[in-house]
Amino acid sequence: MGVRKRQMAEKFKAEKKDKAFAKLNNCPTSPRKMRLVADLIRGVQVEKALAILRFNPKEASRKLEKLLLSALANWQMKNEDASVEEADLFVHEIRVDGGTMLKRLRPAPQGRAHRIRKRSNHITLVLESKTNIEG
Repeated sequence: MGVRKRQMAEKFKAEKKDKAFAKLNNCPTSPRKMRLVADLIRGVQVEKALAILRFNPKEASRKLEKLLLSALANWQMKNEDASVEEADLFVHEIRVDGGTMLKRLRPAPQGRAHRIRKRSNHITLVLESKTNIEG
């Protein structure tokens, strides 16, 4: 491995330490319904985002709350010496992409059939510290 490539890899690894990722694949909710809840917490601090999700009546908010707690745990594993309160974490990025579709047939009048698409989604959540962005 060349010196330049090693330096870039070390720089990338240092940048990655500031971030924490969590992914949820094939969540059995339509992406459209999940995006409604995801838009509520995009760019919001972690404590406030957890409060928003806890008191939101939608089904998707329960799954996003669990994913956010998972990303928070991932950040704590990377930064064992730092505390969550001092880090000032926020939801840097949240993406909801379409997942696999289960296709089913429902009987329709006059011998026809209508296709039912049971949608799922993939969610990617990235937490980042505000102190690292400013400094």
